[in-house]
Amino acid sequence: VLQRMAPASSSTHPKPNPITMLTYILRRLGVALCVMFTVAVVSFMLLHLSGDLATAIAGPESSAADVEKIRVQYGLDRPITTQFFEWLAAAAQLGFGRSFYFQNTVMELVGERLPITLKLGAVSLLLAVVVAIPLGVAAALYRDTWVDRLSLLIATIGQAMPNFWFALALIVVFAVGLQWLPVAGNTSWLHFVLPAVALGYYAMPSLMRLTRAGMLDVMGSDYIRTARAKGLSPARVVFKHALRNAIIPVVALAAVELGFMLGGSVVIESVYSLQGLGQLAWDSIARNDYPVVQAVVLIIATFYIALTFVADVLNAALDPRMRTR
Repeated sequence: VLQRMAPASSSTHPKPNPITMLTYILRRLGVALCVMFTVAVVSFMLLHLSGDLATAIAGPESSAADVEKIRVQYGLDRPITTQFFEWLAAAAQLGFGRSFYFQNTVMELVGERLPITLKLGAVSLLLAVVVAIPLGVAAALYRDTWVDRLSLLIATIGQAMPNFWFALALIVVFAVGLQWLPVAGNTSWLHFVLPAVALGYYAMPSLMRLTRAGMLDVMGSDYIRTARAKGLSPARVVFKHALRNAIIPVVALAAVELGFMLGGSVVIESVYSLQGLGQLAWDSIARNDYPVVQAVVLIIATFYIALTFVADVLNAALDPRMRTR
């Protein structure tokens, strides 16, 4: 009986079918490209629908002749569809033009700021995962105990507390009060500790709750009871059999959370003066630097879509049942 029940275990999933996997990857890639094109259209049109770009570039004190000169210089007098496809073709080659304010090429600015944002996002996600998964597992194993209630309380506080307020509180306590860590800047790894904690705590609750829910669902499965009946140790049952299946949706959510961190790091970067991509986007919006804004929106969206695509492929590799969806 135990041998007949064993195929339900995560360790005995059917072997991957290369053709099915390739079909799934191509289908998800097609969806990702469609979403990418939609983002490009929206990011291009939002700036053009916000008002007359030539007037915004020239300034409110400029004459009509100056505005018309700007319009011709930047090709704003051509049909909107022509402008879009020319911009899209240039963007595909990473040619986003030159910044109106900084007077550098957009890719030079992005190349300087992007590593800071990527470093902040990666460290923040690592902190969130390292805290959330053990808390979720402990909450599921000790359901309805003080461990479970404490884990849910930590998650609830993280969801309810604004990240900018938490970032300021960290500065007051650890930078001003205790003077353990620097307040602002990005010259050493110590400058990333407080921003990573502030940003990671924002992503931790959803990861913890999903881990807890997945563990509760898996621990009641037949193959877990079978593993226990075989005499496997509790640690092996939890970490080799239960957690392997419960972690599948967490992988996708972690990729989504990383995308949110990259796009939503504007506030944290502003509080800690990190001068990353989020801070560049904020400065560019304030100064009507449209080429930089368009580039930042498209680059962050590309990272977000790529991370979601990778998460889908990883989930399909871990769970072959997902390839039929």
